[in-house]
Amino acid sequence: MTASGSEHPSRESRVGVIDMIAHDPKADEAVLVMNEPGPWDGSEQRLLELQERFNAYVSFLVDGEFAEWDPNLAQKRARIEVRCAHVPDARAIDLLGNIHDQLAHQEIKVEVVVKPANANPARIDRGQSPR
Repeated sequence: MTASGSEHPSRESRVGVIDMIAHDPKADEAVLVMNEPGPWDGSEQRLLELQERFNAYVSFLVDGEFAEWDPNLAQKRARIEVRCAHVPDARAIDLLGNIHDQLAHQEIKVEVVVKPANANPARIDRGQSPR
């Protein structure tokens, strides 16, 4: 995985990029941040790109690369936090819900945080509309 080189690289170039990795000491979790700054257009291409990004994040977590990168942090529970500048559309919410449910079986949490510019963040939980 590589670190994001520019502020807003094209979506295609971001598929293999983990935007940020951190430790959340309050939850004692490893947090992998996936920034989604662009609007959701409901297209198959947009959903495919999102799925490919998740595949890269999960592969990083479960295939040993994370453990090589930071053995101590890799021992923590993992959370993928999707940070959106726009509320995901219905198709994206469905996909995110399915991803959430599938990764729960691997004990990987998924959270979606929507934070438009100059606003407080809102979390979208499975089965709940955005606030």
